[in-house]
Amino acid sequence: MVEHVQSLARGLAVIRAFSATAPRLTLSEVARATGLTRAAARRFLLTLADLGYVRTDGRLFSLTPRVLELGYAYLSSLSLPEVAAPHLERLAAEVHESASVAVLDGEDVVYVARVATARIMRVSISIGTRFPAYCTSMGRVLLAGLPPADLDAYLDQADLRRLTSRTITVPSALRDELDGIREQGWAMVDQEMEEGLRSIAAPIRDRSGAVVAAVNVSTHASRTTLQQARRTLLPPLLATAAKIEGDLSSLTSPAKRDTS
Repeated sequence: MVEHVQSLARGLAVIRAFSATAPRLTLSEVARATGLTRAAARRFLLTLADLGYVRTDGRLFSLTPRVLELGYAYLSSLSLPEVAAPHLERLAAEVHESASVAVLDGEDVVYVARVATARIMRVSISIGTRFPAYCTSMGRVLLAGLPPADLDAYLDQADLRRLTSRTITVPSALRDELDGIREQGWAMVDQEMEEGLRSIAAPIRDRSGAVVAAVNVSTHASRTTLQQARRTLLPPLLATAAKIEGDLSSLTSPAKRDTS
């Protein structure tokens, strides 16, 4: 028996229709984005409005801050952002570039911690921001850490869209890239998600050795060459990943659990 509540799934799809690039939508736009009929989309929007998650001026709909409650329970129970924050601050101060930590959620990376020194992308990044995993440094580190069967499933279904002239869009080429990342232990992405954006990422592993998150440093191509990134950004990035892993391990160690 499949216990799938379709109305709940559709309601969540309506919420996910809104984004940083589409913060205000008409009824027709919500229906189109979710695949719902206009009548169904209207019912979900009005229900969400009654619950305080959506507001409307009669024509355009937008989310309210109350939707943050939906993710707060997860974030408040997750030790990773709290553990990573001081390390990201030190890393950003050392390299004078923005630093972030993200986890994998489906085909996307989701930012759970970030210290920004300058805005170098067209879109603003905050906690909860999502980007496609295949064209980001943190995403590739996380994909490279997947079990083989999970990676096969991802490559079979992922929509590898060309975002810039440099974006890898062929599954076999992406697999080869991920194989190299897994072997070397870090990923460099050069202007594949956005022109001018370079980023370098390293995995964060749990006590069993599984990759559970990624940490990265992002910079603009106009001020940091690929060689400079490897020479000046990679060593402190790898050191930061190791420190975060150490702190996470201490939180879950038997001795720590016994004293709690």
